[in-house]
Amino acid sequence: MAKKPVKLDANGYRKFGMRDKLAYAAGDLGCNMSFALKGTVQTFWLVYMMMETGLLSGLLLLVQAWDAINDPLIGGLIDNDRRKYKMGKFKTYIFIGACGLLLAGAAVFLPFPNAEKWVKACLFVGGYIVWDACYTVANVPYGSMLSLITEDAGERAELSTWRSIGSMFGNILPMVILPALIWQKVKFDGTTSFLDKIEIPEGFTREQFLTNPKTGKAYEIGEAVLSPATGEEVQVLLGERVFFAALIMGVIGFIAFMFMIKTTTIRVDENAVKTNEGGEKINIIKSFGKFMKNRPAVGATIAAMGMFLGMQSATTANTIMFATYFGNAGMSGVVQMIGFLPMLIFLPFIKKLVNKFGKKEASVYGTIVSLVGAAILFIFPTLENHDAGLVVYLVGLILFGIGMGIYTCVSWAMMGDAIDYNEWKFGTREEGTVYSLHSFFRKLAQGVGPSAVMYIMGLLGYVSKYGTIGQSAETAQNMCWLVAGLYAFSAILQFVGIAFVYNLDKKTLETMTKELEERRAK
Repeated sequence: MAKKPVKLDANGYRKFGMRDKLAYAAGDLGCNMSFALKGTVQTFWLVYMMMETGLLSGLLLLVQAWDAINDPLIGGLIDNDRRKYKMGKFKTYIFIGACGLLLAGAAVFLPFPNAEKWVKACLFVGGYIVWDACYTVANVPYGSMLSLITEDAGERAELSTWRSIGSMFGNILPMVILPALIWQKVKFDGTTSFLDKIEIPEGFTREQFLTNPKTGKAYEIGEAVLSPATGEEVQVLLGERVFFAALIMGVIGFIAFMFMIKTTTIRVDENAVKTNEGGEKINIIKSFGKFMKNRPAVGATIAAMGMFLGMQSATTANTIMFATYFGNAGMSGVVQMIGFLPMLIFLPFIKKLVNKFGKKEASVYGTIVSLVGAAILFIFPTLENHDAGLVVYLVGLILFGIGMGIYTCVSWAMMGDAIDYNEWKFGTREEGTVYSLHSFFRKLAQGVGPSAVMYIMGLLGYVSKYGTIGQSAETAQNMCWLVAGLYAFSAILQFVGIAFVYNLDKKTLETMTKELEERRAK
């Protein structure tokens, strides 16, 4: 049977279609096989390695500051690179980063809980820097490729949506499956071996940990061990499993990257694109100044920072909350996934929503719904019945996710439009630099957010040396308030960024697109 001829566009490239969307989604799946482990990094070093909250907070801030700095450096390197590559410039950089991520994802999970404090600090910083370098080399050119695959606004919105799909599936494995594998409920086996791995909290005795607080009797073999502080089931983190899971995820991510590289069609000549009109190399300082004048880029960046400062930074506090308050850390991933699922509601309709209302307008409506969901999350800590509290928590999280779903589906397309805005207003097209400066602030938020949360957890009573077993009931309650506050902060910052700063509404976007087309035609 003869193959159907490939349909070509006016420039001789294969027409944009499902192949492009699947390939671009695979790229973010590859990125998130590594990136989604960030929340687990904090939990691993806090619970398994038992690093003090203050030290971990400082080290997180240190490595994320470097993480933020190296993004614009690599973005500028890519923009200034004029060499010819067999696979193309962007794909070559992605391939190099993907090779490194095969092993680098596991470098930050080396399981040595009994090491000296200074050794732990060196392992954390060294492993994180190796991982981050590989991730940045792959991620910066991947994000910049969206504006090179197609120039059509609707098709960019579709690519952004499919990137979100890839991100969602990339998050499912570490977020949903991983917690169920690495957390283990403690069953009494007739010995006191589990007590040898923890430090008994002040005010408690070993005998209290060997006595069921609900019955007042000694545990029987096979019975679930309960915390005398909270009355919830005791759980331990299996650190060795985290290390091997990260290795497996590195292989999965590499396969996804290879599929994207082999399948993606770039329709703009990446080596012929002018990064500025004078032909000189990009000046990072000047580009930074232009970026700060680029309202769409700044607005989209504020919204993204809100997501990381709030929702993403809540990951560790959320896990600790489920371990100490609800007594089921393994379920935390499933519950978090529920917040992602509403995104699927908008997948069939996102193009119609964008065409009818515009990206900005649709996203603003979504953030309002997220604000309502965040407000509901402040109710569940006030309920004495934990089961009822979990139901209310889910309701708030679902509403938050529905609102987030609209913004998430178009967030990367909004950055693609911001890159066009840079060309429209300043006459320069700097894909790598604009995206990497956006990534700079995102990663700054990723560093400041978790670092601040670690510090706040310490202020709220969390004691690292007790793990999740010996935390007080008051600390468990405080984790609930912290999680609710972080989600609310996330929704507020996203609303401000999109509603008041991002200025590419539907009408302005149409004007910009038309003028750019006329300018390029000349």
